[in-house]
Amino acid sequence: MPLKFKNFNNLKYVGGLSQIKNINNPIKLSANESALGPSKKAISAFIQHSKKISRYPDGNSNDLIKTISKNFKLNPNNLIVGNGSDEIISLACQLFLTPNDEVIVTEYSFLMYRIYTKIFGGKVILAKEDDLKADINSILAKVNSRTKIVFLANPNNPTGTYLDKQEMLLLRKKLRSNILLVVDDAYSEFVVNKDYTSGLDLFRNCNNVLVTRSFSKIYGLASLRLGWGYASKNLIQAMKLIKPPFNVNSAAQKAGVEAINDRSWLRKNVDHNSKWADIFFENFINLGILTNTPVANFFLMRFDNKIITADNVYNKFIKSKIILRKMKGYGLPNALRVTIGNSKENSSFLKTLNRIFDV
Repeated sequence: MPLKFKNFNNLKYVGGLSQIKNINNPIKLSANESALGPSKKAISAFIQHSKKISRYPDGNSNDLIKTISKNFKLNPNNLIVGNGSDEIISLACQLFLTPNDEVIVTEYSFLMYRIYTKIFGGKVILAKEDDLKADINSILAKVNSRTKIVFLANPNNPTGTYLDKQEMLLLRKKLRSNILLVVDDAYSEFVVNKDYTSGLDLFRNCNNVLVTRSFSKIYGLASLRLGWGYASKNLIQAMKLIKPPFNVNSAAQKAGVEAINDRSWLRKNVDHNSKWADIFFENFINLGILTNTPVANFFLMRFDNKIITADNVYNKFIKSKIILRKMKGYGLPNALRVTIGNSKENSSFLKTLNRIFDV
């Protein structure tokens, strides 16, 4: 008899393309990666410690946790480091979900929330968004006795929208206390809007919130798969019991320490992103392209008001050796997501964009 195993065929995550057939050295603006790359100090640390690959890493990532604790003024007992923030999300689902428990996600949220929910036997409940923005009332209307977790990325990928401080606090206040609110802060470092407050700053004294952070975006360490989470001591202890014993390699841990400590590089990245976000937005408005206001390191371009379709726009960019992200998997077939790149990449993108729309 053949082996029988669970069928996860419909759960595969498909990331942004990095290569296109017959096109050498394309401009990749499809994965929300860092425009400027990692800090030189982080690169040096990685190279130095990559020479010690015969040794197991520190299973608790103590140096990195101490660095996070110091820089963000957090109790180290409330911190956990993961193989990307994806692993933190996975651990939360593994810890909380039993078959038929329900998890609420917003309509156009990051796909990994629903993938991990299903892997661990939970049921995904979609809350409608209001003009591509998370809607508190819609989320609350979906809550029932089986609800265990609410996932919310703020800012949200791929829509580029966000909830302000008061909206976030109101959501937590109105949710039952035994529902875990997971706030994904992956893009929080990019946000300069005055009405925005990160989940980390909002909920650092909250016992029923898990906040995740990523090194893949502004820190430029996407290839190293590094992320961290902050929650109550009890929740973090429980997550550490079920995490793999050596989940983060030594070189990644050391690079993460230097990435966080290099604050001048962080500021350079924020300034670069803010400058180009305003330029992108101005071009979109001038061309009549529907999009979100500047907030993170990407934009969602929608073509519902245009004769040309997203597929046609995508193909025209491919001919110019520029890769964008299709949004069909998110239920947005007539939209494309573009990442803010370095100055040369951005100039090429805008030149092609204006040529496509005959400006």
